[in-house]
Amino acid sequence: MTFKAVRINILDMNPFTKIGKEWLLITAGTADNCNTMTASWGGLGFLWNRNVATVYIRPQRYTKTFVDATDTFTLSFFGRDFRKELTYLGHTSGRDIDKIAKAGLTPHNFEDTVGFEEAEMVFVMKKLYQAPIDPEKFLDAQIAEHYPEKDYHDMYIAEIVKVYVKEN
Repeated sequence: MTFKAVRINILDMNPFTKIGKEWLLITAGTADNCNTMTASWGGLGFLWNRNVATVYIRPQRYTKTFVDATDTFTLSFFGRDFRKELTYLGHTSGRDIDKIAKAGLTPHNFEDTVGFEEAEMVFVMKKLYQAPIDPEKFLDAQIAEHYPEKDYHDMYIAEIVKVYVKEN
C-alpha cells in the first residue's frame, strides 16, 4: 500500500468518532523493533501555535518504553473494520510475544518512526510535553474510579508534524 502526505487542514474527520469509537494505535520504534497499543482516550487540537494530539499511556504499558525512548511516535487510524485487531492489541502485551504479527498488521516506516500499512491514516507525532496525571488535581472525585490500581496515565502532548492518508 502507498500513502501520500496531506495538509492537516484538508482532513474531514470527527475526532470523537475516530478516537472514542473507532480507536487508534499509538506506536513507536522502527519497522524492525516497535511496539503498539490501542487507545480510545485522547484529543486533537491547537496549542502553542501548533496542531497537536494528546494521548495517555499507563506506566505499566510496554509501548511506553518505546514512546519514552524516542522523540517521535505515530497515531494510526483504521476505522471500524479493525475492531478485532485493535481489541487484541489493547489487551495483549508485546513484551513476550510478537502481538503485531499475531494481529496480522504490517509495520511501515513513516519518517523516523513506524505505523501500519493497513491504516487508513497515520499521524507522525513529535513529543512536546509529558507529565503524569496527578490525582490530587482531580476536580471531580468520580474520575478516580478509572484508576482502581492507582496506575495513573502519563499525558503526552505531541505536535502533528505529518499526516499520511492511504492512496487508493
